[in-house]
Amino acid sequence: QVQLVESGGGLVQPGGSLRLTCTVSRTFLSINDMGWYRQAPGKQRELVATITSGGITNYADSVKGRFAISRDNAKKTVYLQMNSLKPEDTAVYYCKANILFSDNWGQGTQVTVSS
Repeated sequence: QVQLVESGGGLVQPGGSLRLTCTVSRTFLSINDMGWYRQAPGKQRELVATITSGGITNYADSVKGRFAISRDNAKKTVYLQMNSLKPEDTAVYYCKANILFSDNWGQGTQVTVSS
């Protein structure tokens, strides 16, 4: 069974930075699109950023210019560099990987932006 493991979350002050990492394991298949989503308390899960296997990126308007998604296909890993963090970025961040047209999700990592 495919496994996605996220890391890098934590508590940071407004204006600070964090880098999230998600590694896919237990599969020898090619990974198509990868992405990061987030869910704040009482809200629906929303897209943060996605990246294709070829490196084409897409961002939510709320994070453009502050967040950067990247991936290392050889390591089956996707990253999310988050800069200029705001309290409204507080959420559980989930990694998603599309493998053979099936979406696979990680367990989530908490990001809290607070002074």
